Amino acid sequence: MIPASSHFDQSTITALLHHDPLVQRYRTFFSFLDWSVVEEWQQRRSSRGRPVEQPISASLKIFLLRIQEGLIYTQQLRKFLLEHPLLMIDFGFDLVLDSHAPYGFDAEKTLPSRQWIGEKLRALDRSLLQGLLASTVTALVQEIPGLGETVAFNVKHIYAWVKENNPRVFTEKGHDKHHRPTGDPDCRLGVKRSTNQEQPDGSTKEKKEVLWGYGSGVAAATTPTYGDVVLAEYTLPFNEGDVTYFEPLYRQTVAALGIFPTNITADAAYDAWYVYQKAALHGGIAAIPLNAHTTHASSRATDGVPLCEKGLRMVPTFQFAHTNGYQAQRFRCPLLHPQPDGQTCEHPQFVKGKGCVKDLNWELGGLQRVLLDRTTPLYRALANQRTSCERINSQAKELGIERPKVRNAQSVKNLNTLTYIVINVRALNRAKSINRRLLQMN
Repeated sequence: MIPASSHFDQSTITALLHHDPLVQRYRTFFSFLDWSVVEEWQQRRSSRGRPVEQPISASLKIFLLRIQEGLIYTQQLRKFLLEHPLLMIDFGFDLVLDSHAPYGFDAEKTLPSRQWIGEKLRALDRSLLQGLLASTVTALVQEIPGLGETVAFNVKHIYAWVKENNPRVFTEKGHDKHHRPTGDPDCRLGVKRSTNQEQPDGSTKEKKEVLWGYGSGVAAATTPTYGDVVLAEYTLPFNEGDVTYFEPLYRQTVAALGIFPTNITADAAYDAWYVYQKAALHGGIAAIPLNAHTTHASSRATDGVPLCEKGLRMVPTFQFAHTNGYQAQRFRCPLLHPQPDGQTCEHPQFVKGKGCVKDLNWELGGLQRVLLDRTTPLYRALANQRTSCERINSQAKELGIERPKVRNAQSVKNLNTLTYIVINVRALNRAKSINRRLLQMN
């Protein structure tokens, strides 16, 4: 709705909207989003008889503006909008008309309170935000050939807005994992980094950097021409291990891309057989270094068959469902199975008459994990793509993701999704510009 006032008629306000550089910048920014996702959500909500307050598109736009402009506090966002009332018209707010006001409406009464905006951020529908993020991935797939063939996974730490994260403030339960900070009871204590420091006597002492907060998991892809994009995101309290993020991120990635990624890359925190399984099932590899904390793997032949301590191929007997969720293959001593051959061995198990027994993960992913050659050019090229997550994390940090000024998990999750939407909109703008230039060259 275009209002009119004693100062400007509707045609003048329309002209102001058309020429205002800030309004035009955000019209361009929002044009990259698929607003049909929002319209369909709004229709479903209305069909259930739920009341509609301010248009959800207007709320989404102010929260995306908050990220884009780096307005970390809600009060800053509200002040910015009051200083730019033309944005409130263009964003589609239900205006409180006042013909005596310069732009024909009372901006202070139109704009919801700081408390309302904070509650609206917390109450945003997660499925709506995820759908909007997925729509940016769909648009990027149309612009970038081969996007998502290789997907990188990583987790970014987020500091909760609590006094326990302030090193200058002493808190009696600052490192008690059972403690619940009053500032944000949803956050959890976790280890950000663990290092060994050398002591004066030459010994080493482990030093852990801990924080109260959350982890923002991302699945990202990159190409040399178009740069980095976000394919999926998932937020958990910071006490969860990195590999916990993998399954939900992978499911979102497949849904957004419409295809299964061929290759996967991540750091050693994702060194789990089921991560390799996803790549192995689709003819690819998971470029992941072996975790130094895992137990030493048994010696294997090139086909995965284990070798006993004498270097002999062990004999497969039967397969069974392992309690850890994979199909296992049992191998027995080659000197005793399928029947004793008269040779002897000094191994204690042989002396007992049983011989060595090994139950090994016989899934494609389990085999790839132990047989993968991590020195090949292909492995190194894929492993290098892990840096796409680091660059995405760097962009997200610049947009304020690391220290959100909200005090509950739902608001943190929503701000994270909005941040990645902004990153993808920028990537889509970049991709379209590159493609236009390429077409002009032909």
